Amino acid sequence: MITRTELLAYLDETLEPGRFHDYCPNGLQVAGSDEITTLVSGVTASEALLEAAIEARADAILVHHGYFWRGEEQRVVGIKQRRLKLLLQHDINLLAYHLPLDAHPTLGNNAQLAEKLGLEIDGRISGTGEPAIGLCGCLPEPLSLTQFADRVRQSLGREPLVIQGHDRPNTTVGWCTGAAQGYIQQAAELGLDAFVSGEISEPTVHLARELGINYIAAGHHATERYGVQALGEALAQRFNIRHHFIDIDNPV
Repeated sequence: MITRTELLAYLDETLEPGRFHDYCPNGLQVAGSDEITTLVSGVTASEALLEAAIEARADAILVHHGYFWRGEEQRVVGIKQRRLKLLLQHDINLLAYHLPLDAHPTLGNNAQLAEKLGLEIDGRISGTGEPAIGLCGCLPEPLSLTQFADRVRQSLGREPLVIQGHDRPNTTVGWCTGAAQGYIQQAAELGLDAFVSGEISEPTVHLARELGINYIAAGHHATERYGVQALGEALAQRFNIRHHFIDIDNPV
């Protein structure tokens, strides 16, 4: 068992959310029980995840995608009311870490994706600001685009969308999980052979072809399952609490 205060202090020290200018509040979003013995983690705080956490008798839910996003409806009505009601009725804490979880050097989504895909990390992609979120590095051996896409499919259990920008072997790779397709131009400027993100937009196809960089859209949810899972396991081991990762299927 750990108190909510102790857990939040450790997460603040580990993830350093104060360094990030994010689109949502990081940390405690909904207060529940003061003491935590069972933690459920998941990618998004959907109603399905909340119901699964209630069934698991969770005291806290840890997610990558929480609530109160910039520009979100402020009134507590509809879906927001139903979700908050479930948390409050069952005295469950909701903890959410967005960009801090993307960026952590070992537990983060991008570090964990590198481990899943067998990528060696040797640098970062800064995006439009600091701290840097995306990573870059290399494959252990050159792969054709088909071979690399097969590795992504087998590792993540999802068919990726593949855009060919050249026909050379792929050795150097940049990647950033989630909706990070906008980093493709910086990846190309670094001279990388390929770039991997979660989502793709219509302009991304033309950019990949015209910049001469191979692009793989591996799925927003599929690329962001591993950071929150790794963090939940680390918390369970450190504080001797129960942890259940619950994967709510999402094809996006």
